[in-house]
Parts: sequence; structure tokens; C-alpha cells
Amino acid sequence: MPRGSSRTRGAFAFAGGPEYTRSPTGRRWVFTVIESAAVDDITVGRLRVGVAVETAGPTRPTWLFPAATPEALGRHRAWLAPHFLDGEGRLLQSVHTFVVRGPDLTVLVDTCIGNDKDRGGRRPFHMLRTGFLDVLRAAGVTPDAVDVVICTHLHVDHVGWNTRLDDGRWVPTFPRARYLFARREWEHWTAEDEEGTRRIMADSVAPVLDAGLAELVPMDHQVTDEIRLEPTPGHTPGHVSVRLASGGAGAVITGDLMHHPVQVAEPAWQTSFDTDPAAACETRRAFCARYADRPVAVLGTHFHHPTAGRIVSHGDGWRFAVDGSR
Repeated sequence: MPRGSSRTRGAFAFAGGPEYTRSPTGRRWVFTVIESAAVDDITVGRLRVGVAVETAGPTRPTWLFPAATPEALGRHRAWLAPHFLDGEGRLLQSVHTFVVRGPDLTVLVDTCIGNDKDRGGRRPFHMLRTGFLDVLRAAGVTPDAVDVVICTHLHVDHVGWNTRLDDGRWVPTFPRARYLFARREWEHWTAEDEEGTRRIMADSVAPVLDAGLAELVPMDHQVTDEIRLEPTPGHTPGHVSVRLASGGAGAVITGDLMHHPVQVAEPAWQTSFDTDPAAACETRRAFCARYADRPVAVLGTHFHHPTAGRIVSHGDGWRFAVDGSR
């Protein structure tokens, strides 16, 4: 995100503002999940993709996109509501992990915010307490069962569950997994001297490297024959999406190249969280053009339920379609 942003600095870029309440302890923030953003597993050839939700809820549109005035957003209400826009005109978003399962392989894509993380009092990240690991277990995924963790980038809401607090020490949450970070992304954030960024790197990234579980990989890294990284820079310098291709079927996990389906129709709508806004806009346009009208499921990293859909042409631009709508 641009230096000097009034909303966030360093790696404190967040995709939304779910409603939250103060816990009885007075130290931790407990999210009020307005509506589950869970999505039924989708099948991509031999792969099965599900979602484990940490938080979900509404966001004031202009907090996320300054251009999203009521009038501007009203042009899209017919196709955004009710999945991605609520009755009060607020954007609906989710913070979740994608669980990709194949024969003898379990992959997590992004690890949300995490518990017990000192974020300098910055809501809604500071000292969060959720049952995220219980959500994973309910989906049949224990920490020991995870083989690979992919972080699309190293912002605060994408690396949190990389680690957990154990007797005062940050240890890898998924002790058998290979954690994949784009080298370009890691180089960028480790060169930052902003206090919040250093804290995130220290408690959610460095312990994984210290444990010998991390790999710094190219932005086009081939994870398996069916899973690869796709460079999508702009939101951050080393940002990647995750491309799935198996048995003639395809899907792509966006990461934060877009934060809400409205950006499919309005790729020029920017957030203050993009490191390079112009590059982020160019990446969104190229992404939409690449996947429009193709049989490739688009899985939004912050898209609320139902999360999965397709990009379809609409006039001179595009829309995000779910359930066969256009």
C-alpha cells in the first residue's frame, strides 16, 4: 500500500471491516459473523476445493473503495445483491482459507489473521480469538494433515495462522507442511522498517523459516502438476494467485488482486492498500480479460458466500456471475 496512507501502513492491509465486539477480557476482539461465508466444496478434476472461514461480515463501501459512493455502487446492485451487497448497501466480505485436497495432498491457501497476535491495538487484528482451527478440524483437516501452505502475499490477514502461540513461543501451526512464499514478496517486506510490518514478520513468517519449513520460490512456481502460482503483482510486489488445472477442469484463487466482486466490473476502483495502484489496476484488467467467458472457476480470497463464480463479458466490461446468472 502507499506509504503515508491514513488507513494502514506496512503489511497491515486488510480487505474489509467486519463488525466486531469487545470480549469480556477487554484485551481481545471477537468477531460477530453476520452470515457464514462457507461454500460447498467444488471439484476441479482430481482436486476438491473448500473454504474454512475465520471471519465474515459487512464493510462500509467507501472505507474499502473511495469511488464506491451509493450512486456508483447502485449501478451494480442488481447483480451484487444479495450475495455480495446487503440490504443496507454494505459490501459483504470474508476472511478465509482455501483448502485444496487431492490424492495424498492437502494444501492451504492463505492463513487468515490468527489468534493472540499483538497488532499494536489495531482493530480488527489485535489479539483476535476465533475457533479457526476447529473449523478446519470440522472440515476433516488437522494441523498435522497439511502438506503445503501457500501465502499469496504477506499481509496481516493472509499469514496469521502460519503460527500459533505455544508456551510463550510462536511455532508453526502446520508442522509437517512446506510453506511457500514468493521470494520477491519476502524480500520486499523484510526490507521494511515499519514497526507493524516487523511485528508481523517476526510472529507469523520468521518462525516458519527458523523451523526450516519455508521455501522462497519464484512467482510462477509449479507446486505440483495440477497447482501452480500465477504472478499478479500490484497489490504487493510479489503477489501471486493460485491456478488449479486437473482433468480438463480449471480454477484460480485470486488472492488480493481484487477484494470484492464489484472490481470485476470496476477494475479501476482502488484501495489504499495497494502498494502500486496503477499496477494493481492493470493486473485486474488483464486477469478479467484472461478468464472472461472461460470454463475456469474464479475463487475470491475475500469474496463472501458463495465465493466461487465465473467472469463473464458484459458490454465493454465484465461481471462476476454465480449460479448461472449473468
